[in-house]
Amino acid sequence: MLRPTDKALYSLWALFWLLMISVAVQDHLNDRSVHLWQPLLWESSSSFVVTLWLVFQRHATQHWDVSPGEPLRWFGRQALWLPIVAVTFIVSIYAIRHAVYALAGMTYHHAPWPTVFVYESVKLLLFSALWLAIIFGLESFGRWRIERERLLALQKHLAESQLAQLKAQLQPHFLFNALNTISAIMQTDVERADRLLTQLADLLRWSLEASERQLGALRDEVELLRLYAGIMGERFTGRVTIEWQIADDVADAQVPTLLLQPLLENAFRHGVERSSVPVSITARAWRDGERLHVSIHNSGSTLSSQPGLGIGIRNCRERLDVLYGGAARLDLEPDATGVTARVTLPYQRSTA
Repeated sequence: MLRPTDKALYSLWALFWLLMISVAVQDHLNDRSVHLWQPLLWESSSSFVVTLWLVFQRHATQHWDVSPGEPLRWFGRQALWLPIVAVTFIVSIYAIRHAVYALAGMTYHHAPWPTVFVYESVKLLLFSALWLAIIFGLESFGRWRIERERLLALQKHLAESQLAQLKAQLQPHFLFNALNTISAIMQTDVERADRLLTQLADLLRWSLEASERQLGALRDEVELLRLYAGIMGERFTGRVTIEWQIADDVADAQVPTLLLQPLLENAFRHGVERSSVPVSITARAWRDGERLHVSIHNSGSTLSSQPGLGIGIRNCRERLDVLYGGAARLDLEPDATGVTARVTLPYQRSTA
């Protein structure tokens, strides 16, 4: 089985020898003392023998570790073969040429053997240095690609693990608060508590479905918010009003699943629970060019009344950082009436 770098190497090798043979033939086209088959034989014999050595080199060194940081070690191991390569190369190509010339009834004339060995050895040394450098470059590039793919896979698994951990923290968090709400109502109104348990079941079903993916459509996140708001609205009857301002053109926008629920939960915890007067909550979503904005505003609180911001806000920011880096953010913006939690992220259409 060919290594990933071998296809590129063999392609370059074939092009190189086609060029060498073409040049050799071109140089002797107008030389009437040389037949066309002679330059073809000279270059073909060389290419045949060194190709055999190349195939052997690729097979024999396939388990050798190529370290871009230690090239001398790799070249040194390759250089140990050069004396054997030089002798077998020279003997083989001249044997082939003498044999073919003899079959053609001719004699192959060349320089004295000492001169031949010196000339061919120097030429082979330069040739080997060139191609070993090319092989090392291709192997190093292949090694870099493999390491890069491993690093990307590791980063992906790490990000998925971080997201799974963050979502695992969020789900028990809002589940505990929902059950606490139902427990408080059960003491005074069993029928209401039963109705809230049904709503909680729907909420859990939606959240479990959402937890199976990292990203989903905004419409699904809004549906989950409505279910949560329905449960909390039952607990704080008469103390909270909720307004939904979700633009039609962002319903299919892609958002991280279970990202917005902690923001709504904070609006209830810091706005409704701590206020002695009715509180209004407004959930908005709109698009501004290539940016998606989602905000949840609550009256009845200030940032100074939200020390530490809680696990929900911290996890939301960490998830945005893992998924989008610096391209997304979560801001808490106080105003004269209360606090707005605003999420800004790149606008993308959901495929879910």
